[in-house]
Amino acid sequence: MKRIISIMTIAAAAAVPAMVSAQNTYSGYFLDNYTYGYEMNPSFGNNSNYVSMPALGNLNMSMHGTLPLTSVLYNVDGKTVLFTNPGVSVDEAMKNIKDNNRLATYNKIEIMSGGFKAWGGYNTINISAVANVDASLPGSIFHLAKEGITNRTYDIKDLRARGEAYGQIALNHSRDIKQVPGLRIGATIKFLLGVGSIDAKFNRAELELGTDNWIARTNADIYASVKGLTYKTKTYEPKQPGPGNEPYDYVSGADMDGFGLNGFGMGFDLGAQYKWRDFNFSLAVVDLGFMNWGKTQWASTDGTREVQTDAFTFNFDDKADNSFDNELDRLTDNLSKLYNLKDMGEKSGLTRSLRTTINVGVEYELPYYRKLKFGLLNSTCIAGSYTWTQFRLSANVAPVKIFSATANVAYGTYGFDFGWMLNLHTQKGFNLFVGMDHTLGKLAKQGIPLSSNASLNFGINFPF
Repeated sequence: MKRIISIMTIAAAAAVPAMVSAQNTYSGYFLDNYTYGYEMNPSFGNNSNYVSMPALGNLNMSMHGTLPLTSVLYNVDGKTVLFTNPGVSVDEAMKNIKDNNRLATYNKIEIMSGGFKAWGGYNTINISAVANVDASLPGSIFHLAKEGITNRTYDIKDLRARGEAYGQIALNHSRDIKQVPGLRIGATIKFLLGVGSIDAKFNRAELELGTDNWIARTNADIYASVKGLTYKTKTYEPKQPGPGNEPYDYVSGADMDGFGLNGFGMGFDLGAQYKWRDFNFSLAVVDLGFMNWGKTQWASTDGTREVQTDAFTFNFDDKADNSFDNELDRLTDNLSKLYNLKDMGEKSGLTRSLRTTINVGVEYELPYYRKLKFGLLNSTCIAGSYTWTQFRLSANVAPVKIFSATANVAYGTYGFDFGWMLNLHTQKGFNLFVGMDHTLGKLAKQGIPLSSNASLNFGINFPF
């Protein structure tokens, strides 16, 4: 697995274990008495007051990807091998690699939340922690790893990783509009406390490979907004100094000295629903707002730079110390030496807009069996290079007052998924729900989903 770890290291070259946008379980959007529907549409209220179990009221964990493990792991002579194995042909390995391969993980924990009826509507307050990661891996990286120096030139573009971690305090209010029968609206205001953020953009690495040296034309920026973080630098000393191959300083890593909050922000959710005959139409915009990060360390190539380096040399002999495999391992362990990033100093602050999610839904209640409803939901997260969208079609049933369930299928940026949720809810006393937007399929021996998509939503709450 070393090569896969190395490739992932490229994607998160300076990564902080954290990242963006609150994750919700979209399987629960149309589910009767799902306690946290208001997080996807703030006009949704609950039938009862409630208080959550600390840290277990609404636990969300998920991973997404367009690069299945089956694209990098193969069976050769009964053994599991990497796509780089000589037993896997170049054509076979590359046919499953896309030009842009995305990986993401989203995690959200409700530390404490509660809801109550007052002031003419329904109100909630919750405190939560969010930590998520996104990465984009260009197919050219996999071509380089598989083909070696068969090709002399590689153009690696748009290798990116982005992350944020923050705490959130949210206040929500929703109510029926009596002047317009069937209309209900809601809004949420969020106060955000930033823990850390990183945005790594390796925009370009045009490589001309040689047996004695490389010529690299690179363009990259890393913004790290983490309190106490500073970059480490080293000096590259060429083996054979000369014109165009002089010593230079480069960012080689980072040090941490202390830890604390390093940002603040505000966000808003706006939502509405309108019931007309057997249909219920809904629309919401979630996470409109900004995050202002504090002191930010900036490392950059300062535009496009051309560097000739003999830090990595290659030999066609697989048994040599500087064989392609050995040198590639060293390259992925020393990516910063290739990109030649400079420490550009400290920026006083950095303001970024939040990822905004738009949810549009329509629900149909079966007139001959009111306990069965069908729903269609489109969710689109607007996040620049990490934008995604999905359509989810669901069947929702509430056969008795204390139980409801949903089964749904979805298709979007991360492919096809099957989701479900079970919800046990007494009017007073106890509520338990469990579900998945992305049902686990076949797992690798290490417990990793072969499809690279999985999720879990679990919660215990106490209605009163």
